[in-house]
Amino acid sequence: MRNLILLAIVAASMATAACNTVSGAGKDVKSAGEAVTNTAEDAKK
Repeated sequence: MRNLILLAIVAASMATAACNTVSGAGKDVKSAGEAVTNTAEDAKK
């Protein structure tokens, strides 16, 4: 029973870390997209 609880805690910790990683990657992609958009707008001028 202890092993099952320990496994559940480890799995929850890993899932939380993965969510933070994906969230951070999403923010990076968003920032890159905004930079490209701004550069394109500046090139139009």
